[in-house]
Amino acid sequence: MGRRWSQRRRDRRVTPEGRYGEVVIDEIEPDLHRVLSADPLARHLGIEWELIRPGHARAGLTVDDRLLNPVGTGHGGAVMALIDVVHAAVSNSHGTLAVAQDVHTEFLAPSRRGDRLICDGVEVHRSTRTAVYRIEVTAEPADGGQGRLVATALARVFRLGTPWLSADSGSVPTSSQAPTPGHAHTG
Repeated sequence: MGRRWSQRRRDRRVTPEGRYGEVVIDEIEPDLHRVLSADPLARHLGIEWELIRPGHARAGLTVDDRLLNPVGTGHGGAVMALIDVVHAAVSNSHGTLAVAQDVHTEFLAPSRRGDRLICDGVEVHRSTRTAVYRIEVTAEPADGGQGRLVATALARVFRLGTPWLSADSGSVPTSSQAPTPGHAHTG
């Protein structure tokens, strides 16, 4: 029998029907969470994880001077990097290596210095070989003003069938098992 990559816990919160009550929340194994949240680019850019669960990931990034374009608004590359980091986590959150096939992004509004960008990725469809995710980036202004949708993306991955962690050691796949860098979302 294969290893379970998620754990279930019960929590009291508002249910999808709008009632307060007990819901079951899946959580990923701590070793998988550690690997997926240790993305070097995320660390370099200052991306902070809010959650990684099976089929759902959320992270935030504050737009500072390093992340501005020459026009003075948030750089589209920084927004794309945030989307890609969240896409990597959500698409690998079931414990199976996934490689990006396509990410279609629509930029809807500029971000500005001081904005807190929140990127939320959710699973729309998953089969044994492919999966699709909807990813949205919203900006929360530093002055507490009205938030706005900055970008939305639809992303697809190919699922390799290779477990992220070996069942006995909790280690990540070796380089011979993992896809080549730059072509995989390997968190």
